[in-house]
Amino acid sequence: MPHRPADVGLAVKRLQHRHHRTMSQALAPLGLSLVQWDTLRHLARNPDASLHDLAVLTFQTDQSFGSLATRMADRGLIERVPGPGRPVRHRLTEEGERLFKAGQDLADGVLDTSFRNLSAAQLDQLGDLLALALGADPTA
Repeated sequence: MPHRPADVGLAVKRLQHRHHRTMSQALAPLGLSLVQWDTLRHLARNPDASLHDLAVLTFQTDQSFGSLATRMADRGLIERVPGPGRPVRHRLTEEGERLFKAGQDLADGVLDTSFRNLSAAQLDQLGDLLALALGADPTA
C-alpha cells in the first residue's frame, strides 16, 4: 500500500513525540530537560557557538535560548566567553561535559530501542530518505 505524505508526516511526528517523551524521562535523573541536554550536545559538537547559532540548533528563539543559557550558566553547565566583536560564545564546563556524556548514553539507549526493529541497512535507508526529504545530500 502506498504511503501518503500526510501519513508519513504524522508517523515522523509520532516518532519524534515518543523520542521526546522517553528521552525526557531518561534524562530526568540527571537533572536535565531534553532541551538542556540538546544544548549540551550541540555545544559539544560546536564549541564557541553563538547564542543565535544555539537557538537555531535547538529550535528556539534567541530570547528563549538566552534565558535557557543564563539558567545553564548559573548551574555551572556552560560558560559564556567573549568572542570576536560583540558576540558572546558558549562552551561546556567540566560538569556540562560530564552530563552531556551521561545523557548521550541514555539517548543512545532510547534511540536503539526505538529503531531495534530496523536492520542496519533499513536504518541507513531511513537516514538517507530523511536527509533527502530535508533537502540535504544523503551521501554527504
